[in-house]
Amino acid sequence: MTGLYSSNVTPTDRRRAFRASLNGSEITRLPGAFSPLVARAIQEKGFEGVYVSGAVVAADLALPDIGLTTLTEVAGRARQIARATDLPVLVDADTGFGEPMSAARTISEFEDAGVAGCHLEDQVNPKRCGHLDGKEVVPTDVMLRRIGAAVKERRDDQFVICARTDAAGVEGIDSAIERAKAYADAGADLIFTEALHTPEEFAKFRAAVDIPLLANMTEFGKSELLSARELEDLGMNAVIYPVTTLRIAMGQVEEALGDIAETGTQKEWLERMQHRSRLYELLRYDEYNEFDQGVFTYSRESYDPSK
Repeated sequence: MTGLYSSNVTPTDRRRAFRASLNGSEITRLPGAFSPLVARAIQEKGFEGVYVSGAVVAADLALPDIGLTTLTEVAGRARQIARATDLPVLVDADTGFGEPMSAARTISEFEDAGVAGCHLEDQVNPKRCGHLDGKEVVPTDVMLRRIGAAVKERRDDQFVICARTDAAGVEGIDSAIERAKAYADAGADLIFTEALHTPEEFAKFRAAVDIPLLANMTEFGKSELLSARELEDLGMNAVIYPVTTLRIAMGQVEEALGDIAETGTQKEWLERMQHRSRLYELLRYDEYNEFDQGVFTYSRESYDPSK
């Protein structure tokens, strides 16, 4: 369990745990968290990690996922989420927020934020959502410079640098595989196989690439939604559910607001809400109260400004 204000597990230990999980026999599941509280719920439900989606950070700021968010905004949200959980946190770093030198600074900022790793993609900057049409990818040598700069700047060798390739939907799966091999040779620890369509494509990628692979099971996208067990059987090492919790929450929010606007009351939603008592449990209210009672020693009678 995390400390009251931050995790008791060091960033290096969480990075080490993430690497061990990626190389284990069971798939590493990383649901997306749009807030620190969601990250805590992910930990309580027994998942192996937490994912911070660039699309979700943008959406939470009421922005489209087209490269409008900044390194400061994403690193700040990542830091808040990492603080609230003992689990390793993987962060979407888009294209590195600029040129290769910017990608290097991104690694430094994310290491300081306490996350376990991040992924850089080979799209043209500014990027587009990976499951939309009209994407463009940079030449392989440009992406290799991004990865090389990231690897060079990394101070903790346990920090996981993941390379995402969007080339399957632009140049075809064979090109994506060749890029993935080159990215691994350049120092990437994990390959994000974006927007593959079928189990056969995942299997083809697995047969060709030696390092751990990450699958994206986002809703309403290009990929057939496969279960964690199915992906594990295909040889995938990790799976993210990047926008799932936000979509569930916003779907409920919009429906509830519509009912309140029509009826003037939220009574019909009481049994569909998270109860106050459960919220307080997740927030660990009792532990904060106990801590406060143990350290709050000030009283007006004992206060002497001369001492």
